[in-house]
Amino acid sequence: MSTIQFVTPQGEAHTLEAEPGTSVMEIAVQDGVPGIVAECGGAGACATCHIYIDPEYADRVGPPGDLEDDMLDGTMAERRNTSRLACQIEYHHGLDGLRIEIAPEQS
Repeated sequence: MSTIQFVTPQGEAHTLEAEPGTSVMEIAVQDGVPGIVAECGGAGACATCHIYIDPEYADRVGPPGDLEDDMLDGTMAERRNTSRLACQIEYHHGLDGLRIEIAPEQS
C-alpha cells in the first residue's frame, strides 16, 4: 500500500495509507485530517482544501487547471508555487511518500 503524509500548520504529521484513484482530499477527509475542510465536497469550488505540495513531487502532480488556478488566486493563505487544491489531485503510485503541508487558513 502507498502512503501520503499531511502536515498541519501546527506541525502535526498524519501518515496515511493511500488508494490510487482517490483524490488527495478524499484521503484526508476519510481519515479526519484536521485543516482540510472540503466544503464543496471535492468540486473545486471553495478552496477549503488548499495545500502545499512537496516540490520534489511537483512534476508528478502536474500543474493546476485553469479553474483551480483561479480558485487559488482567491485563497486566504499565501499562494505559493506549490499551492494546489487537494480535491483536484488524483492519487497514483507515483505519489507514494508524498508530503503535503496544509495551508494555515482555508477559504
